[in-house]
Amino acid sequence: MIRGTVVIAEDICKGCELCIEACPQESLGLSDKINLKGYRYAVLVKDNCTGCVNCALVCPDAAIIVYRQKKPTKTAGPQVEVPI
Repeated sequence: MIRGTVVIAEDICKGCELCIEACPQESLGLSDKINLKGYRYAVLVKDNCTGCVNCALVCPDAAIIVYRQKKPTKTAGPQVEVPI
């Protein structure tokens, strides 16, 4: 399973909740705290983010950056040189 995480710029977020609605994993929620502008901001509430970037795409203030882990590569076994 591909894993991801998000970083939300708390001072930019206005708590519009668009990212929360767009998240298929229900990984986001609103903070109990208030930012400098007086808004409750979005936070990661579950550690099940897949890095789908839906939240970042719908954010009107570009307050979300998504990071996705690389897929693990399958090893094909030892490399053997064959003379031609």
